Amino acid sequence: MKAVRYCLSPRTRATAPIAALCIAFGSAVFLIGCTESQSATGGTPPLPEVGVVTLSTQPLTLSKELSGRTSAYMVAQIRPQVGGIIQKRSFTEGALVKAGELLYQIDPASYQAAYASAKASVQRAEATLNAARLKAKRQTELLAIDAISQQDNEDAQASLQQAEADLAAARAALDTATINLERTRISSPITGRVEESSVTPGALVTANQETALTTVQQLDPIYIDVPQSSLEVLQLRKALASGALKSDGDTARILVVLEDGSTYAHEGKLQFTGVTVNTTTGAVTLRALVPNPERLLMPGMYVRARLDNGTDPEALLVPQPGIGRDNTGKATALVVTPENKVEQRKVVVAEAIGTNWRVTEGLKAGERVIVEGSGKVRPGQNVRVVDVKAAAGNIAPSGDSSSKTAATPPPTTVATK
Repeated sequence: MKAVRYCLSPRTRATAPIAALCIAFGSAVFLIGCTESQSATGGTPPLPEVGVVTLSTQPLTLSKELSGRTSAYMVAQIRPQVGGIIQKRSFTEGALVKAGELLYQIDPASYQAAYASAKASVQRAEATLNAARLKAKRQTELLAIDAISQQDNEDAQASLQQAEADLAAARAALDTATINLERTRISSPITGRVEESSVTPGALVTANQETALTTVQQLDPIYIDVPQSSLEVLQLRKALASGALKSDGDTARILVVLEDGSTYAHEGKLQFTGVTVNTTTGAVTLRALVPNPERLLMPGMYVRARLDNGTDPEALLVPQPGIGRDNTGKATALVVTPENKVEQRKVVVAEAIGTNWRVTEGLKAGERVIVEGSGKVRPGQNVRVVDVKAAAGNIAPSGDSSSKTAATPPPTTVATK
């Protein structure tokens, strides 16, 4: 304290209020200058920047990918129609056999004997008929001159009719014997691949036995049976009826995806849609017919079938970042108006198409949807717009996720799961 008193001389203490006033005035001038400088450089804050995509329509073929199983086009289980001992097997297991080709030979000895007996019975019946016919003719002539009684003539005519019936029965027995003899040769009824044999030569088989000797399957073409939800079938039929989707015809195109993820080389066609809903699964069975010249598809294989549902002639695809959800879970989109003001829209989305949503209500072609920076803006706010197509090029405006230009893309085919 003494040092302070020593430094502040009487003269200095007299001029101290004036110095304090000067310091205060300088500080005020400094603050005013800073405020004017901030006003000159800052002004209003800059508008938030958002990335937008301008929507456009395009024809789009919609498809549905469904799981299914393959089944043979035709299947023939080979069973004997007569009993006997298998003499020989005439095919190689797994080989391709043609319709009418011999598969098994049953010992025909007893059937040949039955055939010979039936043939002899026919000959005896023919001889009896000839004798009865001649006698009936003579009796008719004698009756005309009253040489015999009416009763004798009637007996002769009855004998003739009986001889004719005996001949017919003998011929029927011969036909039966012929059929049984022919059935000792077991032939393939269809052309296809023959499976393993359940019997070997020397085995005893019986007519119409439960166990099949082998199975022949025709694999080209081949069926693919896929179940589809009855709800999806109903929605598709309504969409086609209303005109929202266009059908190319009664026969839809089928693409097959194999178990390893590769696409099968041959396209198939939808043959029919089931008319009954499975009460357990709630599904309707669809059956497609697919060419199989290389025999790559085998019965029982698991495949995925891409089925054309129809064509949306004016599909509107919006990149997935441009679609959000409100508090109620409904889909919304932020649209930039011509005045560069943000507007929120409620939209209806149908399904995901690659990295896009197909929007059916709420948006139209030519509108700009925010796909970048939507989290920093709110409805009613003015924004600065940047075209994402030009800036990033990685958000496609169409159904093709690889498209990077604003040109109108060609018709696209997409699959939904």
